[in-house]
Amino acid sequence: MNSGILLVDKPQGITSHGVVSRVRKAADTRKVGHAGTLDPMATGLLVVGINSSTRLLTFVVGLDKTYEATIRLGVSTTSDDADGEVLSVTGAADLASDRILEAMTPLTGDILQVPTTVSAIKVDGKRAYDLARQGIDVELKARPVTVSRFDVVERRDATHEGTPVIDLDVVVDCTSGTYIRALARDLGSALGVGGHLTALRRTRIGPFDVDGSVAVDDLDADAVDARLQKPADVARILFDVLQLDAQQTIDLGHGKKLEVQRDDTPGPVAAITPEGRLLGLVSVTHGRAKPIINFPTDEVHA
Repeated sequence: MNSGILLVDKPQGITSHGVVSRVRKAADTRKVGHAGTLDPMATGLLVVGINSSTRLLTFVVGLDKTYEATIRLGVSTTSDDADGEVLSVTGAADLASDRILEAMTPLTGDILQVPTTVSAIKVDGKRAYDLARQGIDVELKARPVTVSRFDVVERRDATHEGTPVIDLDVVVDCTSGTYIRALARDLGSALGVGGHLTALRRTRIGPFDVDGSVAVDDLDADAVDARLQKPADVARILFDVLQLDAQQTIDLGHGKKLEVQRDDTPGPVAAITPEGRLLGLVSVTHGRAKPIINFPTDEVHA
């Protein structure tokens, strides 16, 4: 199996690691990883790296993301989503739409967000969700995130055990590290009725869209081969490109610095061989290209 990036549509009820296991079986390799964990309840896009292309995932995980979600106003839970225990139920049917939109405004833009307690964030070396399950109070520090879009697509009336509540379908564009569950929690808190997430679907990570993904149930060797994006193609999307000549390819492959005619770059540059193969990623400073990451030639065929 060649190296490359595979877009997978994760279904509900399976962990992100479970998806990796399915890809390992379909691709017949242990060298598989993903960029950006989705909770078991969530569905949508996982960017999966196979073989040496796992090295590209470092540059994918921090990209902006888009989510489609459903927020239930009127019910708060221990985990800020539908998997947690109910903490409170408050009638919310009388909430005016204008008031909801007004409460969403402070949750948009550059904000400080306290992550949900049931999260993978480490506190004194332990996962917050492990501490929460042990009944230990966890206080997580607020972190800066950017929510560039927080829009209501549809409002629906619903009930929770006879109590009238509201379901909001929303779309969120945000930076990496943003907790959509926390947005649901904070919106419900601002409105005085509580809130939690009942559905979450990730539709985009940076330039990668879920529309180009393969369903987990369709994963087999043929599907992986057909959908695998070549590392050079992915690198061209993510980075500036340094087109190498034959001698530069040899020199850079031996770890040498190259004299290049281009401006300094703040991030990695994809070094592409004359045959169109991704040789590696380089940094360019003062007219010299220095290797950051090289890609093995025995498994990368772009």
